[in-house]
Amino acid sequence: MNGSATAPRLSTRFERAVRRHPGRTALVAGGRTLTFGELEEASRRVAAGLRVGGVEAESLVGLHFTRSADLVIALLGVLRAGAAYVPLTPSHPDSLLAFVIENSAARLVLTDGDPARVPAPPDVTVCGTEDLPETPFTTLDAPAPHPHQLAYVIYTSGSTGRPKGVEVTHGSLDALLTALERTVYDTGPAACVGWNASPSFDASVQQWLRLFRGDTVVLIDERTRTEPEALARLIVDQRMSELDISPAHLLLLLDPLEAADLARPLRLLIGGEQIGEALWKRLGVLAESGRVSSVNLYGPTECTVDVTAALIDGAEPPHLGAPLGHARVQVLDDLLRPADEGEIYVSGESLARGYRGRPGLTAERFVASTVDGGGRRMYRTGDLVRRRGGRLEYLGRSDFQVKLRGYRIETGEVEAVLERCPGVGRAVVQLEHDPSGEPALVAYCQSSASLSAADLRAAAGRQLPAYMVPSVFVLVGRLPLTDHGKVDRAGLSVLRAAPEPVASPQDGPLSETEQMVAAVWSHLLGVEYVGPDDDFFTIGGQSALAIQLASRLRRVLGRAVPMVAVFENPTLRGLSTYLDQGRGKD
Repeated sequence: MNGSATAPRLSTRFERAVRRHPGRTALVAGGRTLTFGELEEASRRVAAGLRVGGVEAESLVGLHFTRSADLVIALLGVLRAGAAYVPLTPSHPDSLLAFVIENSAARLVLTDGDPARVPAPPDVTVCGTEDLPETPFTTLDAPAPHPHQLAYVIYTSGSTGRPKGVEVTHGSLDALLTALERTVYDTGPAACVGWNASPSFDASVQQWLRLFRGDTVVLIDERTRTEPEALARLIVDQRMSELDISPAHLLLLLDPLEAADLARPLRLLIGGEQIGEALWKRLGVLAESGRVSSVNLYGPTECTVDVTAALIDGAEPPHLGAPLGHARVQVLDDLLRPADEGEIYVSGESLARGYRGRPGLTAERFVASTVDGGGRRMYRTGDLVRRRGGRLEYLGRSDFQVKLRGYRIETGEVEAVLERCPGVGRAVVQLEHDPSGEPALVAYCQSSASLSAADLRAAAGRQLPAYMVPSVFVLVGRLPLTDHGKVDRAGLSVLRAAPEPVASPQDGPLSETEQMVAAVWSHLLGVEYVGPDDDFFTIGGQSALAIQLASRLRRVLGRAVPMVAVFENPTLRGLSTYLDQGRGKD
């Protein structure tokens, strides 16, 4: 069990911040700026409406919001009502959202959109915060949450084809915030923190928690997140002092960030995937300048966001650092004995309660501790490390789980979705590199001749969030097998022969702009020919490559090309026409 026997400090932290700094800016989001006093009043109204409507401890409330101030108001309202929230990203497929709502047993979903468009069962109430019952109460009728009560359930990828909900308690949240304050956060003036992560990604928790200590949170809109130059400008304009970011996203931001005239030193909180040696060294050079410092944070969702931290100075090779104060990190071998090289096991206050409605899986991953005793649990992370000079050096995974652009993905879930497609006999998905050299999911499918990569990409997109849809599909008559009759995963990459031309030269001459764009596409996607009607995303593009595409076009043209233009004009002809009309100057 997590937490102490008394109510966690988290239950009173926000109210204390409001009392101390009612006029300080608490939140900047979607063109709105709210002080702590205004955010307190708005979230209290939501909390009171939820309580009057029957929401109580252990109730789960779905949050179906865009990246707006209303999301934060609703989230705080749920927590202040003593309940727990379930993030529902509107851009995710309806089938996935419907599963999460049903599996979590949420009986209420709050949204800032059309309630009719939320794929909830008939017995689930869907409404906006303005539709909650009104109450004349001036005080909030909600007891302080017990440390063992749920605070949120975040769904992560699962190997069976369905995601699994990780149940995190109020006590674990309080322990996380306390540990970060003692180890990572600055003790000086109030910070201005950029909230970059998706609410469905547990890194977001670390960002909204900053409101509980009186810091200002800037919720970064979706368009700015995907435009490196725009994000760098926002960092300067808002005088940000901290930003959470994944290594893959940071690689795109570094150039404009190094060129920016930062108003104050910036600290990067980096997590979600392994930092490569080249990026680690570059961050070390930045640290020497005194303008940008970086912290490498590691932790599974099941251990409440972060359990280790390492200050990056470039003097040492990449490592995970030391445990935070709320977690005990052990390296154990296959017999659960302490070892210099083995799997990370985590115990302590950071542990989640388990998986929603999955007692068998909970018992499999949260095992009895062999080092703590007293009936305590420890979580099997699946992450392999080596002890070196008092540091933990990351070696990889012990299973088929991967991390891509900050998201943890069970490749088995993607495989299960693809194998449900008619005509697919077997699917194997693994992390490799796309034609531009960036990490990407590659799907090898044993399939009928009537199927195409576009068919499978569309089918996957109807059931999986965009970050889980493979970038590359390799369709074959049969998959290579080992002597034991299993798929030869090591030999799969040889099936990725040189790409077939996606359009023939007989398509006719291309305009000057089309030739320029086609050359960029060809380099990024590894295709020989690009025709005027080819779609960037159909022939292998994905969101990370779209960011690179927009960035390269900006360098070639010498003017702004927002990434949204790639999504709105995905064909070669459409994007070229957009650029010729000069709308890239916006």
